[in-house]
Formats: sequence, C-alpha cells, structure tokens
Amino acid sequence: MSDNNVMKGGLGTGLLVLSALILIGSFGYVMTQLMTHGHAAFNVSSQLPWGQPISTYLYFALASSGLGLIASLPLVFGFKQYYGIAKRAIFLAFIILISGMAVLALELGHTFRMLWAIPFNMQIQSAMFWMGVFYAADLLFLLWKFQKMEAGDWDSKNTKMVGIASFLGVLLASGNLALIFGMMSMRPFWFDGSLPIYFYLTAVTSGMAALFFFSYMAYGFDRSKMPQKLQNALNNGLPKLFAAVLGLTILFVAVRAITGLYANNPEVYHVWADYLFASPVYILSLLLGLVVPFALMMSRTLRVNPQVQILVSVLTFGGLFAERYFFVVGGQVIPLFQGTWAWNMIQYTPSATEWALTIMGSAMIFTLYVLGEKYFNLSAVPEQLEEAAEAEARATA
Repeated sequence: MSDNNVMKGGLGTGLLVLSALILIGSFGYVMTQLMTHGHAAFNVSSQLPWGQPISTYLYFALASSGLGLIASLPLVFGFKQYYGIAKRAIFLAFIILISGMAVLALELGHTFRMLWAIPFNMQIQSAMFWMGVFYAADLLFLLWKFQKMEAGDWDSKNTKMVGIASFLGVLLASGNLALIFGMMSMRPFWFDGSLPIYFYLTAVTSGMAALFFFSYMAYGFDRSKMPQKLQNALNNGLPKLFAAVLGLTILFVAVRAITGLYANNPEVYHVWADYLFASPVYILSLLLGLVVPFALMMSRTLRVNPQVQILVSVLTFGGLFAERYFFVVGGQVIPLFQGTWAWNMIQYTPSATEWALTIMGSAMIFTLYVLGEKYFNLSAVPEQLEEAAEAEARATA
C-alpha cells in the first residue's frame, strides 16, 4: 500500500469533511424544496419533462459505464499493463453510478415507492424497465468484482466469469439507456439507431477523464508519488486511448450536426441551427471541452505531461456535462404536438433545486471516493505483479 496517497492523510480528511458538508447542505435544500413545492421546484413542464437532473443522471450513468469498460481491458481482455488502474476504475464506476441513481431517485419523487413499484409492475415492454434491470445488474457485478479484487482474487475462473458478466452488464445497461432516447420517433432530434455507439464512445471518454483526474487527486496531483504500475498506465497506452476517443467523439458530434443541418426534417434542423449553434455556451463547450483537449492529447510530448492530462480531464468533464445537458434538453425544445408549424421553442433554465441536485450528486462522488481511498488500496495490483515490480525496482537501484 502506497504511503504517498494524500487522501489517507489530513488533506483527505479535510476534503471528506468539505464534500460531506456540501452533500448534506444540498440534500437538505433539495428535500426542503420537494416537501414544500413538490416537483414544481423544478423548472420542467409537461412539454419539457426532462431537465438538468435527467442530464446529470445520464452523465453519471455513462461515466460509470465508461469506467466499467476501461476496467475490462485488463480484467476481461488480458491487457495486464493496465492492472494498475483496474481497481480504482471499478470503485469509481460503482460510486458514480450510486450517485447518479440518487439524483434520479430524487427527480422522480416517491423514492422508496419506485424500489418496488417499478420491478414488480413488470412492464417488460418498456425500455425504462430494462434500464432498471440492467443497471441493477451492473451495480451488483461491480460490487462483486470489487469484492473479489479486495480479497486478492484477480485471476481465478470465477473472477473472470464475474468480469465477463460485468462487461456484458455495462454494454446492456448503457446500450439500453441509449435506446430509451434513440427509439423515440416522436422526438426526431433523438431518433437515431446509432445512439448506442455514440453512448459507448462518450461513456469511455468521460470515464477516462474521471480515471485520470481522480488518480492524480489521490496522489496530490504528483505522478512521481504514484505506484509504478499506475505511472506506467498513465504514461503509456491510456493517453493514446484518451486521444482516440476524444477524436472519435468530435467526429460523431460533427456527423450528427452535419446530417442534422442538412436534414429535410425541420424539427431536427431547428434544434441544431436555432438552439445548439445559437448558444455560445454550447459552442464554447465543444471548443474547450472536446477540441482543445483533443489537440493537446494529439501531441506526443504534451499527452504524457501530468499537468496537461489533469487540464484535459477537467476540460473534458465540463465539455461532456454540457453535451449531456444540451442533448437531453435539445430533444424537447420543439413542442411535441405542435411541430414546426408553430415551432417557437420551449424555454428552459434549471432551477436552484435542479442545480442543488447536480451539486449533491457531485459531492456524493467526492465523499464516497475519499472514503474509498482511506479504507481501500485502490492502486492494488495482483500480488505476483507487485512482487515483480518490487524486484525490478531493486534491480534498477
């Protein structure tokens, strides 16, 4: 266990107290608003029912899926050079999914009723029913896989079976989440059979940003303090993979934008031309959140620079959060039953309660993450690899 992990010391305790206070304060504010105003505390309506809390849930759920897919590199496909990031990726995937589910539960209302009403109603023709099934399975397998690694069992037959099951669970969960949007023919902006591919791609991009940022944070943003296996992962293959998924994400956004602007469906055209590209925030999020990070990571020298990797992670965090928001809201701004013959767009700005839910989910991630760093060795690798690394270090000395 590395002694250089700053989350185990006073700095981690300070961050834990701060994030826990923000979590309690934001949760208390949300509950007060919900008890006094109900769902009216959100700036949504029957015409635009899904606001920022849904986009926050989408962002967290896909980031979790991305981390699960990244962890499958060593645990399912045998890329042993990435063992150093596997345990932290699994833990992050678990806590980010838990935080996303907490945001979704408070957005839906009747939090505890949904625990029995959704599964026992057996609405198997609903994609949302299967979203609950697949994400519950995803959560179970993530927990099971983490328990196996915590017990030192990385390579047994049972562990590999759990890893494969978890990988399939992630694919089914995020793919089904994409189909919830992609099958809505009445919402032409979302209606797209390629959305599962887009969701997998952006899931890995946001998961990569989370993995880089939280790995650096655990060691005081100093790569030299990290265990060698983790340093190797952040210094070799992962930056190239990060650059590749950023580039593919930009390509996918560009393809969707070009086809949208040339579409003969005015309900798609108006969203791109008069909502997304009319928004300076959207354009800035594309430039700063995707284009600039991609340009930085394409440089052979810059992409292995720790400061650049941290900057790219933060920019990508913000860029993809904005992308999720504009994707969810953009699909609803054209009135559903009026179409484009009376297409004045629905105006929406998140309320203070909706912002508080986003802050609450983020604070929950930080709180759980610091606890995880304090009580587990998230940089652990299989025992034989750890012994080999120590022998290599002694030989070098």
